[in-house]
Amino acid sequence: MVRKMGLLFLLIAFAYALPSISANFVDSDEYWVKRSVQAWNNTLESYEPHPAKIVSHLNLHSTRALEEIKDLELVSNSSRRHLAHGYDGPCMATNPIDRCWRCQANWADNRFRLADCGLGFGYKAKGGKGGRIYVVNDSSDGDMVNPIPGTLRHAVIQTEPLWIIFSRSMVIRLSQELIMQSDKTIDGRGVRVHITGGAGITVQFVKNIIIHGLLIHDIVPGDGGMIRDSVDHYGFRTRSDGDGISIYGAQDIWIDHVSMTNCSDGLIDAIMGSTGITISNGHFTDHNEALLFGASDSHTQDVKMQITVAFNHFGKRLVQRMPRCRFGYIHVVNNDYTHWNMYAIGGSKNPIIISQGNRFIAPPDNPFAKEVTKREYSPESVWSQWIWRSEGDIFLRGAFFVQSGDATYTSKHPEKYDLIQAASATQVEIMTKFAGALGCKIGQVC
Repeated sequence: MVRKMGLLFLLIAFAYALPSISANFVDSDEYWVKRSVQAWNNTLESYEPHPAKIVSHLNLHSTRALEEIKDLELVSNSSRRHLAHGYDGPCMATNPIDRCWRCQANWADNRFRLADCGLGFGYKAKGGKGGRIYVVNDSSDGDMVNPIPGTLRHAVIQTEPLWIIFSRSMVIRLSQELIMQSDKTIDGRGVRVHITGGAGITVQFVKNIIIHGLLIHDIVPGDGGMIRDSVDHYGFRTRSDGDGISIYGAQDIWIDHVSMTNCSDGLIDAIMGSTGITISNGHFTDHNEALLFGASDSHTQDVKMQITVAFNHFGKRLVQRMPRCRFGYIHVVNNDYTHWNMYAIGGSKNPIIISQGNRFIAPPDNPFAKEVTKREYSPESVWSQWIWRSEGDIFLRGAFFVQSGDATYTSKHPEKYDLIQAASATQVEIMTKFAGALGCKIGQVC
């Protein structure tokens, strides 16, 4: 007993030594303290010592994808979200992630193939590949301690790898935050799954997660209480923040083809030493503070944060944080920024931000919001040293990107960067044409 108490004391001491913000659990909960320590070890393991090689790998595949589709008749000024509204024409997979799986009519019989299609820093995320297919057939979420089999909550707390699909289209109102275990894929293809009107998804101290094809909107904070997070553990959780997806001390995460809007806090937060993350093919609208990478200037663990933001459409009535970064290495590539009301990309505490091949369209009616970038809490004498580089971006309606740091950074670090360029920003509208949750039909190309 003495040895056990001594171990608990050491774990708690270690956890307290790490700068932290609210983790939604009681600090003395030995279970969560142990998981926080293991999560930091996972972050160190997932961290890429040469991040620009990951950047270049994605850019190479993007360029190849555009070369493969150059003979397709794609009308760039046509309606943007065809597939979500019943488009049934020929397959138009217009970026390298989509071309890996969407044009195969048997995708529903080979769902695991998706796990081999990730690019960017989240490329290691395989989710539940190789595990059982778990079919969610019950949209209820009534029992937080003993979830009903067949519900999404029951699926995500299992400790084994699972590929989670849905028997039908459904609307799920989460009564409390949905706390996931490692090695899971939530796959919404073939149906329309709305997570709405309740709490959001929590990816905390876990690894190897894929979230694909969900519509997440109108999320509110959960009140907290006794919530099961594993088949062998439940405990007291404090009030959740109201994020659509909260990534907290997690690694190897891929979020793809989600449609997100109007959450009480952020759409997606990645904080507390999370790393190895790709956010791709998303459609984001109607929100103030969209993406937050790093929640506190005091949390230096986030120097290990590495995130790719690729092929997303940042759309109507967005305000700011697309993303807002602290520390870390952030690759923002081939995204379409058609709306913002304050700024698009911001940060503090010296994050490395590499912006490549994006299209930035400034708001037409606000002359004070033309600048894409925003630095916070530092004078120019400090932020001028931060590496924020724009390479091959397009700027419309007076948009402009204030660069900083060494202009020859990439050429001076050949061990980190092999000079492969992003796909042309002139092709971004095509590459993001089907961003958001897709309207896939089983037995047909998606």
